[in-house]
Amino acid sequence: MSEPPPEKPKRRVRYAGKNPRKFVEKYKEHAPERYAADVEKVLASGKTPAGTHRPIMVREIMEVLAPLPGETVVDCTLGYGGHAREILAAIQPGGRLIGVDADPIELPKTQARLRALGFPEETLLVRRMNFAGLAQLLAAETPGGADAILADLGVSSMQIDNPARGFTFKSAGPLDLRMNPDRGQSAAGLLASLNALKLEELLTENADEPHALLLAAALSSAHSRVPITTTTALAAQIRQALAAQPRPPREEDAELSVRRVFQALRIAVNDEFGALDTFLRNLPHCLKPGGRVAILTFHSGEDRRVKLALKAGCLDGTYAEIAHDIIRPGAEEQRANPRSASAKLRWARRAAHV
Repeated sequence: MSEPPPEKPKRRVRYAGKNPRKFVEKYKEHAPERYAADVEKVLASGKTPAGTHRPIMVREIMEVLAPLPGETVVDCTLGYGGHAREILAAIQPGGRLIGVDADPIELPKTQARLRALGFPEETLLVRRMNFAGLAQLLAAETPGGADAILADLGVSSMQIDNPARGFTFKSAGPLDLRMNPDRGQSAAGLLASLNALKLEELLTENADEPHALLLAAALSSAHSRVPITTTTALAAQIRQALAAQPRPPREEDAELSVRRVFQALRIAVNDEFGALDTFLRNLPHCLKPGGRVAILTFHSGEDRRVKLALKAGCLDGTYAEIAHDIIRPGAEEQRANPRSASAKLRWARRAAHV
């Protein structure tokens, strides 16, 4: 019996014009180890290479957490592993990093990337889960608690940039927005289940959307005629509803409303506020006495919850010290990485006697 002919090597994706535009066409950015010079050009232009993520406020976070050799540190939102890489180096020798993330698509890639750094195998423990369950994980893995905990609440660039994940409205994709596409209801499904009143409440609670009443009515009406199942269709309906007003908002303000609607739906389908509330409630029990926590937030709903929880813990003696003023990225970082502009860093240190 003759052997089957060998498979032909796959050719790279062809694209029109001088530069690739679609996510799948950016083959050089997807392989930074092979095209380092091209990736550097993308970074220098203030953009994030496709399929990657640029960690935010690394220096400030490392100063706040001050990880030391031999310590146990938790990264609650492992993402691309940028913060984790720096932490792993700082806790050697003898330290341990516990990395948590709910994304089943990106987590294996990040784990392989961190393993390739060459640190001892026992140095890194990775678990696919929501950080709301952190207390149970630490009870099993390190009952005394962690020396330091990092929670970066932002959406990773890998999720935003890939149209297939349904997070971006700049390219057509399914209206999904789930961190774990294997669990729960998609944003399209959620939109189909909400009446105008419930949608208005969601847009107000999750995104402080000033046009919540108008947009809820318009989206509910449009969806009843033709189901809204793609990201670009939803964005188009939002822009159309705003443009039809007697005094339509400026184009840049309309785009902010588009972003807020997507944010509100994303928070809902992933139960982000519920997970954050659970995390903040259990956080003191996850830290050793004197342990440090750093939390990066990216919108007012997150920041309010973190601020109130840390303040309450300081008043009742749970935390010995908290950040009374937020820390923001410096001007140079914001220029180099515009996606960092909305980031706010808060921190706390657990009381030694608790």
